[in-house]
Amino acid sequence: MKQTTIQTLYTYWDGVRAGRIAPRRLEVEPARIAAILSETFMLECGQKDYQYRLAGSRLCELFGYELRGTSFLSGWSEADRALIERLMSAVRSEGAVLRLALEAGIDARHRVELEVVLLPLLHAGNSVGRVIGAMSPTSQPQWLDQGRLTNRRLLRHELVRPERVGDGAPLNGDRQAPLLPALTGLRLVQSERRQFRVLDGGRSASKHSKS
Repeated sequence: MKQTTIQTLYTYWDGVRAGRIAPRRLEVEPARIAAILSETFMLECGQKDYQYRLAGSRLCELFGYELRGTSFLSGWSEADRALIERLMSAVRSEGAVLRLALEAGIDARHRVELEVVLLPLLHAGNSVGRVIGAMSPTSQPQWLDQGRLTNRRLLRHELVRPERVGDGAPLNGDRQAPLLPALTGLRLVQSERRQFRVLDGGRSASKHSKS
């Protein structure tokens, strides 16, 4: 089965990090993910914001404007923005991987569902200062070129904490495969507003095979 954009990016990121909390920004080689660059982006982590530093051409066409220099947190409701800020805090402090499903639209009638993955990168030392991500629509409505997708609504969210080696014991002994269509070994965690799933451990065994 052909991998989705977010699966492809996760598999590459997981291979580069090699058991660490995250790979370094300069270790990411765009040529290795050339097939998905148009749906890939990079965020700069500020104190309370996440600005697009780079955004693929397909994403800019999809949203109807240049994403570079804009905020990832714009266009959300106050409650969704607050929740995403808390989830992104786990990405930065714990090296967690964040997966989102969201709706973006021109208005109440014209909306499209998108899948997003957000992956930490070490930058300027040993702290997470950048986030690399990928975003793909689950469908391709004919109206997508008729306006700017300026509002977003969070549908589902999932934090994945990949296994780490060489930095103490792994989070658990199970080896599970995250970011696949059928996720197993999940535990449900209640947020203030919705349920979400957290998967502890989980570097795919397939990443050890040579290409």
